[in-house]
Amino acid sequence: MRALIVDDSRFVRGFLLGLLEERGIACEEADDGQAGLVRLRSGVSFDLALIDWNMPVMNGFQMLTSLRAEGFRDLKVMMVTTEAEMDFVIRALDSGADEYLMKPFDEDALIEKLNLLGIAED
Repeated sequence: MRALIVDDSRFVRGFLLGLLEERGIACEEADDGQAGLVRLRSGVSFDLALIDWNMPVMNGFQMLTSLRAEGFRDLKVMMVTTEAEMDFVIRALDSGADEYLMKPFDEDALIEKLNLLGIAED
């Protein structure tokens, strides 16, 4: 299992990386949507992408719509963001996100979302 964490906050990337690696999930990081797409296109196979909405260069919603348009259909996508309005949630899910986790979150909330995606704990 390999995850791509895409967030412009080094703190959030590190927090997610620690929680996922504790569960045996290998992780790579990107600090904006464009860099995230570059990683996805690199040929490395990812099972999960955790994507922030508000980032410079390319935001998470743009990344989501691009990766789905490019055929990354098997990639599980969880939006991890401060955007709490229902309109954002609906737009993300309608555009191909599999789950939506609102910041701030704790370990239990992340585990619950991973379980909903069928990603079991080690």
